[in-house]
Amino acid sequence: MHLTLEFAGGAELLFGKQKTHPVDLPESQTPWTIRTLLVWMRDNLLRERPELFIQGDSVRPGILVLVNDTDWELLDGLNYQLKENDNILFVSTLHGG
Repeated sequence: MHLTLEFAGGAELLFGKQKTHPVDLPESQTPWTIRTLLVWMRDNLLRERPELFIQGDSVRPGILVLVNDTDWELLDGLNYQLKENDNILFVSTLHGG
């Protein structure tokens, strides 16, 4: 399954300083969800400081997740079943200072 993952607001710094990642997820017996995507991202894309992006089985509070420009909370959150060519944007709203 092909997806586009995008990172903004500083989240891209954790993913090799790259804002856009086109990815092809491996075939799976069960449908891909955002929950399973986060595990795959942690194991395959996350370059440093996973505690700044993932907390438990979800993203940390303060990271906005949009699926095709729609807030993931309106789409069943972690249980949203990914579809071919979905665009998922992770925006960090956390800033040091």
